[in-house]
Amino acid sequence: MGWEIKTVEKEYEDFPKKLQNVKPTVEKLYYKGAFDESLFENCLAVVGTRRITKYGKQVVETLIHEVAAAGVTIVSGFMFGVDAAAHQAALDVGGRTVAVMPCGIELIIPAYQEKLYYEILENGGCVLSEIEGNLPPSRWTFASRNRIVAGLSKATLVIEGGEKSGTLITAGYAKKYNREILAVPGPITSRMSAAPHKLIMEGAKIITKPADILEIFNLRDKSKKSGEKLNTDSSGENKIIEILKQEPMTIDELSRELSIKAGELNTFLSKLELSGEITEESGRYYLC
Repeated sequence: MGWEIKTVEKEYEDFPKKLQNVKPTVEKLYYKGAFDESLFENCLAVVGTRRITKYGKQVVETLIHEVAAAGVTIVSGFMFGVDAAAHQAALDVGGRTVAVMPCGIELIIPAYQEKLYYEILENGGCVLSEIEGNLPPSRWTFASRNRIVAGLSKATLVIEGGEKSGTLITAGYAKKYNREILAVPGPITSRMSAAPHKLIMEGAKIITKPADILEIFNLRDKSKKSGEKLNTDSSGENKIIEILKQEPMTIDELSRELSIKAGELNTFLSKLELSGEITEESGRYYLC
């Protein structure tokens, strides 16, 4: 699958406005896919550890499904873990997402995420880098990429990260650019809660539900409508509970039983797990 590589320079009219005053200066971007004003109008950076926990994955799906469905573009760095989960969660609901690469525009790294890479492009999203050719990533390119992730976005959401996580570098750029810093509280027993908890103590806004994020983008009404639609379409959460009263099931079995697509079903399951009503063991879901 071939996608044309295009360039846009700082002086061009279609260069993202939010990147105009980012320091160090971004002079030129190389990109594939969509590149229009609507894509960059309402961007949320989603960042976190590559060692995403089960809790972190549930949080990403619960928050990003609804936020992306409301029209917010999800920006992340395409690495495995929180980055990949955020990109995928946006795609699950037909949302748009931007992958800012830490390498030359001609590379797909990590290579095993090739399917995700092309899904982003095929669904109206964008892959971009300030590095041309096939230069592999290095310590400096990751840090450099982080300033673009933060710079493109109205707010940066931190899901999980260790005490010295690179996630804090992105949050630092967001603070430098006077952007909102958002953080999801995590279990106090998890090392991956260190970064968001540190940011919360420093004044980051605590995020516990999609409406907290959509309010920042003045999209809270859409959040309510989205929630009403999910609840009335199939009474998803109640139906899942009723089915699991009979016997534990896998996600495929639930999908067939309810005639619900995997992306929408994941949203319901994540909410039920976070609320403590169900649990998952060895691929099967059980009532608590």
